[in-house]
Amino acid sequence: MRDVFIVEAKRTPQVKSGADIKDYPVPHLGIGLLKNIMDVTSLPPDAIDEVILGNTGAPPKYPNIGRIVALEAGLPQTISGYCTHRNCASGMEAASQGWLKVASGRSDLIFAGGIESMSQMPLIFGKEMTELFANVMRAKSMQDKVLALKAFRPQHLAPIIAIEQGLTDPFCSINMGQTAEILAREFGITRQDQDEYANRSHHRATAATKEGKFDDEIVPLIIGKKFDRILRHDIGPREKSTVEGLGKLKPFFEKKSGTVTVANSCPITDGGSMLLLASEDAVNKYNLKPMARMVDYHFHGLEPERMGLGPAISSHHLLKKLGMTLDQMDLIEFNEAFAAQVIACKKVMADPSISKRWGINEKIGDLDDDKLNVNGGAIALGHPVGSTGSRLIVTLAHELKRRGGKYGLASLCIGGGQGGAVVIENL
Repeated sequence: MRDVFIVEAKRTPQVKSGADIKDYPVPHLGIGLLKNIMDVTSLPPDAIDEVILGNTGAPPKYPNIGRIVALEAGLPQTISGYCTHRNCASGMEAASQGWLKVASGRSDLIFAGGIESMSQMPLIFGKEMTELFANVMRAKSMQDKVLALKAFRPQHLAPIIAIEQGLTDPFCSINMGQTAEILAREFGITRQDQDEYANRSHHRATAATKEGKFDDEIVPLIIGKKFDRILRHDIGPREKSTVEGLGKLKPFFEKKSGTVTVANSCPITDGGSMLLLASEDAVNKYNLKPMARMVDYHFHGLEPERMGLGPAISSHHLLKKLGMTLDQMDLIEFNEAFAAQVIACKKVMADPSISKRWGINEKIGDLDDDKLNVNGGAIALGHPVGSTGSRLIVTLAHELKRRGGKYGLASLCIGGGQGGAVVIENL
């Protein structure tokens, strides 16, 4: 297998759902990123082999948004594009498929990433209303149409919320927040623990923004009805967050006995991220200067109701495959789906008496807070589902470069009971 290099890694600002980019054309969350990287690298458009983008809430207007982004960004029609869907890890799946194609020699230059506008995930009519519409359309005469319409009842208008269904596991029939509640109970994680973790995420993210640490990875968006504003920073991190303030919010998923709130969970978010992956042949041919090497990846499954432990388990198996240890990682990016979930991962990784439940009879390692999500995580920055898996790699690559670290680990839990992990090496 050939080495696979990350030449460039970019993302958009991440914005809370319903805010400044709620009506932003979804493809443009990827088009600007791809064009920016093409400009920076001065690559000829026909040098690209493929565009692979993670996306979960496929916009009806933009089927196969990977192909649409490729064409709208100015790549030739001969270059293929497609989408990946692995729930929260869709962007990481895109990067993994790009890695496989370059490593195996099938491709030399691939754009891989993810985009998601959770603001634009639709409301759906239920079965009764859908059938009513179908009967009206089938009716041949006006009289038949009126008869079909007489079957209408007001309750038929009750919508199915697509994003709510997408965040509910079909196997265990509970939503993602409830899976975090299971981990909080099983591992004795208190509300105070979760709020303190969430508060730290906000303060790290706001500090990183002020210090310009995200500037190199963010490609600004032109926004506004008249496209007269430039959005340069994430909208979500709370500079004035306090543990006391977070503690005032009521449990959201289990109203009476729960500890998981909207404040110690990731917000619903819009955003995109993009990596340019290259072979050594392409690096030499086009005189490219890679940021990092994507070493390898791994996905692993576990119980859907404990999906939040996916990062611990997938990271273990990836490190084992590479013959590496957690201590060798200079920086670690774990997606903060929920504070309870990250804290539970820390407990599993540090204690072999716990991890043996998943067939791991050794200590995985200590998740050092000085290495973990050093610029905040998804609780502050948000979690645009199709993009987060690649966004973690983008942020990790830039921070490794800034610090001069060698190895970094990016990992996240995946709805349905999975975890995904990637190791990169700073160059």
